[in-house]
Amino acid sequence: MSSRAEIFANIRHGLRRSEATDAQREAVQHRLQQHPRNLIPARGQQAPEAQVELFIRMAQEAAAEVVTLENIEQLPEAVADTLESKGQHELILASDETLTALGWAAVHERIRCHQRVGQVGDEASLTLALVGIAETGTLMLYSRPDSPTTLNFLPDTHLVVLQRKDIVGVYEDGWDRLRSLCSGRLPRTVNLITGPSRSADIEQKLQMGAHGPRQLVIYLIG
Repeated sequence: MSSRAEIFANIRHGLRRSEATDAQREAVQHRLQQHPRNLIPARGQQAPEAQVELFIRMAQEAAAEVVTLENIEQLPEAVADTLESKGQHELILASDETLTALGWAAVHERIRCHQRVGQVGDEASLTLALVGIAETGTLMLYSRPDSPTTLNFLPDTHLVVLQRKDIVGVYEDGWDRLRSLCSGRLPRTVNLITGPSRSADIEQKLQMGAHGPRQLVIYLIG
């Protein structure tokens, strides 16, 4: 018996349940394919522009910085400005073509750009968000070869690009977008990020960067 099978067997024994029948397995598969929605909060059911305003407000309340840009071509200069203001000069860039095709050469004297996985001690990283969730100011990112999850958690400062058109009202809308993009086959890792990392577990004192970046900067494009 594998470890996984042994764990499930122990759970069934604790619940006093026998092995699942074919009908029970079919019922579970049917429910999983339906993706039922829970109660949707009213603040997640607003017009698109109101959702953008809500996202910005909720993200800022969670201690994220929001920088608005008219187009993505402005990103290299904006990133250089941000890092210089924080005393940082090195950027680990996701290898997504949307980012790598930009004019980073124009700011090479201000910041040094690299494309690789994130490592402990990195100053800053730049990645793309799939969606922004307005109800809580949360970013949804997913792992893929050109954007490893290490970039989301190991650098001191996490810079994230979000298109205004990719802001949705609620979590359910975000998961629908991900399922559509991945044709139903979910990626290995999905990260939901609300503000920089923090913890108040030690003497009830808020510590930033407890389990990840101390700073989160969102570039809202469009």
